[in-house]
Amino acid sequence: MVDFSKIPSPCYVLDEELLEQNLAVIDRVRREAGVEVIVALKACAMWSIFPELARHSDGATASSAAEARLVYEEFGSPAHTYAPVYTDRNIEEILRCSSHLTFNSLNQFRRFGPRAILQGISCGLRVNPGYSPVEVDLYNPCVAGSRLGIPAEELGELPAGVEGLHFHVLCESRPHHLRLALEALEERFGGLLDKVKWLNMGGGHLMTHAGYDCDELIGVLRGFKARHPHLRLILEPGSAFTWRTGYLVSTVEDIVRNGGVRTALLDVSFACHMPDCLEMPYKPAIVGAHDPEEGEERWRMGGNSCLAGDYCGDWAFDREPKIGDRIVFEDMIHYTMVKTTMFNGVAHPAIAIARKSGKPDIIREFGYEDFKTRMS
Repeated sequence: MVDFSKIPSPCYVLDEELLEQNLAVIDRVRREAGVEVIVALKACAMWSIFPELARHSDGATASSAAEARLVYEEFGSPAHTYAPVYTDRNIEEILRCSSHLTFNSLNQFRRFGPRAILQGISCGLRVNPGYSPVEVDLYNPCVAGSRLGIPAEELGELPAGVEGLHFHVLCESRPHHLRLALEALEERFGGLLDKVKWLNMGGGHLMTHAGYDCDELIGVLRGFKARHPHLRLILEPGSAFTWRTGYLVSTVEDIVRNGGVRTALLDVSFACHMPDCLEMPYKPAIVGAHDPEEGEERWRMGGNSCLAGDYCGDWAFDREPKIGDRIVFEDMIHYTMVKTTMFNGVAHPAIAIARKSGKPDIIREFGYEDFKTRMS
């Protein structure tokens, strides 16, 4: 267990031992399913752990020129890159740092594909199979009118030079969702699968979740591979690599009461540091807390920005919070640290790794110069 008293507040803390457990699961899927599993930086761009991730993956995927450069320079290999749109301003950097480049539309491929092909980059198209199990429209790439991926009716023949297809329709999903997505793909784009060299199945494969059936996933992948033996199969999960591997440590700085509501004011912000809690919305778990039952004292957690809605709740605590207590939010490494902002000039939390030795490794702390640089 991490000794949170040795960690600065606020701070994102990755537990090295928990990360290793996830990587063992990913290695098993790679080995037994015979597929490539690459890391999606959009979920976690903590490049201090890239050496470890590189040993247990087949590369990394980027969604921008900055991510592609980070993969190229720190992961040690060119990126598999996909972005909804490329521009004349960023395409040269993306081409320099990528081995695979996926285009969101035929227009984008016609505009930039020939340059990529001339540089030996393997080009693909993102397709929209018309199926996604995601219920929240904000996260559903197949919602009506989606801008993401080429619909089947717009893609008759593959343009010359296209070597791969890509789809991304899952989000923290299970193996049967992938099976349904592959069935939709074969139904709508089956005539193209024999004409490409690789298929990227995107992210959302939450194989490190305690309730995830990896045997079923391996079976789905083996079955598809048997139907299409010539294809390189690629998965690019993001959350799965760092799922439940770390925390956001905060401190109670004040307690306020208003209209029967008790709020612990923290040195972190939901708006700045945990925006998914407001966007989704969802309520994260807190160490030593639980969902309140009838009659239990309820506590709201309040952020330190000026936004009126910068709060989340409610929780009941095993021990009543007091000023100076640590509040430790669970599962805050994936899709949280990458969304941190400096709205209001609120500083980023520090970043640390809880080493197996028990001694924390403080990777980075932030201050005024970081804010000034971002705002210049």
